[in-house]
Amino acid sequence: MRISTAPARGVVNIGVLAHVDAGKTSLTERLLFDTGAIDRLGSVDAGTTRTDTGAIERRRGITIRSAVASFTVDGLQVNLIDTPGHGDFVAEVERALGVLDGAVLVVSAVEGVQARTRVLMKSLRRLALPTLLFVNKTDRAGADGTAVLADVRARLTPRVVPMGTVRDIGTPAARTVPASLGDPAFRERVAEALAEDDAWVLGELVDGRVPPVERLRKGLAEHTARGLLHPLYFGSALSGDGVGALVDGIARWLPPARGSAAAPPAGSVFAVERGATGEKTAYLRLFSGSLGRRERITLHRREADGGRSEHTGRLTALDVVGAPPGAAGRLLPGGIAAVRGLPAVRVGDRLGTPPGGEADGPHFAPPGLEAVVRPVRPQDAPAVHAALTALADQDPLIGTRALPDGAGTAVLLYGEVQKEVVAATLREEFGVAAVFEESRPVFLERPAGCGTAYEGIDRHRTPAFWATIGLRVEAGRAGSGTVFRRETELGAIPLAFDRAVEETARRTLLQGLHGWPVTDVVVTLTHSGYASPVSTGADFRRLTPLVLMRALAEAGTRVYEPCHAYELELPGDCLGAVTGVLAEHGAHVRDTVPAGDAWLVTGVVAARHVAALERRLPGLTRGEALWWSAPAGDRPLPGRPPVRERTDGNPLDRAAYLRHVGRA
Repeated sequence: MRISTAPARGVVNIGVLAHVDAGKTSLTERLLFDTGAIDRLGSVDAGTTRTDTGAIERRRGITIRSAVASFTVDGLQVNLIDTPGHGDFVAEVERALGVLDGAVLVVSAVEGVQARTRVLMKSLRRLALPTLLFVNKTDRAGADGTAVLADVRARLTPRVVPMGTVRDIGTPAARTVPASLGDPAFRERVAEALAEDDAWVLGELVDGRVPPVERLRKGLAEHTARGLLHPLYFGSALSGDGVGALVDGIARWLPPARGSAAAPPAGSVFAVERGATGEKTAYLRLFSGSLGRRERITLHRREADGGRSEHTGRLTALDVVGAPPGAAGRLLPGGIAAVRGLPAVRVGDRLGTPPGGEADGPHFAPPGLEAVVRPVRPQDAPAVHAALTALADQDPLIGTRALPDGAGTAVLLYGEVQKEVVAATLREEFGVAAVFEESRPVFLERPAGCGTAYEGIDRHRTPAFWATIGLRVEAGRAGSGTVFRRETELGAIPLAFDRAVEETARRTLLQGLHGWPVTDVVVTLTHSGYASPVSTGADFRRLTPLVLMRALAEAGTRVYEPCHAYELELPGDCLGAVTGVLAEHGAHVRDTVPAGDAWLVTGVVAARHVAALERRLPGLTRGEALWWSAPAGDRPLPGRPPVRERTDGNPLDRAAYLRHVGRA
């Protein structure tokens, strides 16, 4: 077997990020074409781009899933991860950021800094991820280099270093002029930028000296690697002008991946694709160690209810991104590979413990909307449910729940665009037509107190269940999900029965007293027993919901509604009207700050009001408002909580539940 090695200068994994329509996918295509990775330049409008592989992505002109492509420059292998730009796919972007070594943030020279651009920059700065800025569309009418640079400094970060200028900006003849450290004026600008964090450079400037070129070049690389400075490039992805300078900047300023091949393997799955035969292909970024084909690995996962799980598989295929087709090699630190042989794999699964991260990976705010999906043809209901379950493997936050009537499936979503994409995917990739009902908010329940329940085997008469179970339910700490504990002696019941109780308890808590998922709850097994040889696992799985819901009813629950943190920039003369509408929709205003001739309003609003606010704002602000919101926790729901239909009978009604499980 031929062992592949990384290029001499290593590997750097970068993401191309932007607001929708800023030119992110076009820039990715240009980078691949100009570096020789592809021999034909694709077009977003024509649907021929390399990274937008899905039919829906090509038709809509937006990126939905993270795609990977690769090129080499000056001995450095650059893996490009082209991430979604639409807000409905925020979780996909956040997962991708966790496997990057650096990023290129695209800003339109015409529209300037847009709402989504600011959100992405906040995430990049939070992670201290080395970031280059690329001001795109300099050849478009309306492009203004001076204005967009001021916009970047005011609304993204003042810590930018323009790496060139543009002649004839705003015309088809626009051409970038790269800056050079050989230019004394540019050297001085770089030194002034470095001086804010470099005492030695500051001292040199105070003494009237400009540091030498090599010292400035080293300082710019170090500051960029630490996320303190951001080299900014101008250009056009369509014409290719300025892209060469950006490629040079990627190789020069973004630090290559680090990691020891001698350490235990650690990595993260950031994308999953399903082939025509149903086999999954997972994209795995390796942080340390090495992997080869036919090796067995164990992946760790944090479930939606806060629990942890793991699954093991053997790698039947391992194709390293950037390696020659068919090459048999090992995946080394910093590399990305498409792997197969992991039937249970999901996006977000972790191998080992990546540097600075827990084995279960980051936790994302769950979607705040639920929509019922029903097939156009009733006989397609099982196929629709199976297809939605398959989509949940690619995005685990798209939770699925079969409805009691068996004719529909409820799915969790972030927004209306995601709903449209899922509907198109069902039709085009799975061959089933479905309609979505109106979206509704997804609420949560938390225990309001402590409750206990017990049911044991009555040996004086034939019991409904040959099992003894006692449970206590109480509130857990915020963000803990579901925690299952035991006060019973180890071995009091067979391990299979014990697992049946825990697994069923977690599943039962997906619908609480009002039908909503229960979170931040501690369930303790206080009593357990069985009768050999008549007890079975089914007895424990059927009795657990009844005992658990009785304990939960004694504890009581309070319903919470999901919220969004929002930022709203609006003209100064519209503040009064807009704040009135915010109050009308129950929005909390955290801060109101003047921003030139405008106001920046921040706060929190219930997720169920976001769509209505987005519809009303243009009319109140002459279309000049900039709105951004993202999931951000929850708050107690005022008034009487709505009830969601159950799918497991009604464990609060013993007789009805026994009929439901066939033990009446």
